[in-house]
Amino acid sequence: MNDQIVVTNNLTKKFKKNISVDKLNMCIKRGQIYGFLGPNGAGKTTTIRMLLGLIQPSQGSIEIFHQNLNKKRISILQRIGSLVESPTYYGNLTGRENLEAVRRLRGIPEKRMDEVLEIVRLTKVANRLTREYSLGMKQRLGIASALLSEPDLLILDEPTNGLDPSGIQEIRELIKQLPESGMSVLVSSHLLSEIDQMATEVGIINGGKMIFQDSIEQLRQKRKSLLKVGVSDGSASHSILKRQGIQSQWQDDYLWLKETKPEFVSEINALLVRSGISVYRLEEVTKSLEDIFLELTGTEGSL
Repeated sequence: MNDQIVVTNNLTKKFKKNISVDKLNMCIKRGQIYGFLGPNGAGKTTTIRMLLGLIQPSQGSIEIFHQNLNKKRISILQRIGSLVESPTYYGNLTGRENLEAVRRLRGIPEKRMDEVLEIVRLTKVANRLTREYSLGMKQRLGIASALLSEPDLLILDEPTNGLDPSGIQEIRELIKQLPESGMSVLVSSHLLSEIDQMATEVGIINGGKMIFQDSIEQLRQKRKSLLKVGVSDGSASHSILKRQGIQSQWQDDYLWLKETKPEFVSEINALLVRSGISVYRLEEVTKSLEDIFLELTGTEGSL
């Protein structure tokens, strides 16, 4: 059985001469939490808007639930829940009343309201006015609204944006429990640390192009360790190692080598000392996922 529920083929969106999304091939499987990751302006929201039929692609195709979105738009969207950017609500109504308005519009059984309020942990404050809600509670109410129709696919665009650490944790834990019912979740973010803690699969987009798509575990395996060596004479040390057929790089006032096994480190230390080089530091350095992300996207500093 084919469990691919979202497949895009060369999905492209142009705005005049600017290409926002460039030949994007995305694949989301049933029961996954798919982390859609990229710097601000990378094309995440534009892609999501195309998946929801809010804007038309310039070229390429979208298949959701094995059907072409352009041909079966209504039936497909009935099986999708979404929260794009900030949730909308009526501040002078309670949380329950806001959900009731959505429920009636969509013809959803009344008992479902209590179920989604329990899922997003808003049961105790359901009868409070939403203008009194914290930002995190408003986000959870938006997710509750998206869950009312018991969707097979939930799409969340930057759901933790603007939240404090407590609110971020609340949303993260909520998202992690959703696939237990067989639901698939696409969650976009520019924060790798958030995706790392909840996603099973990752798609990284930059400049409108998909530059990585695989399991979160495969992304973690890109964190290769390096040996950082502090020496009294970098140029001489580099030459000594080169003569022995050992590759090294001089960067940021340190020698960097790709091998980190203890016996190799010991040999390097002995070789340099015998050659009259003072070695004052030997350290194994492992790249963080943030480093990997910055390398893949070609960005520097804070995102």
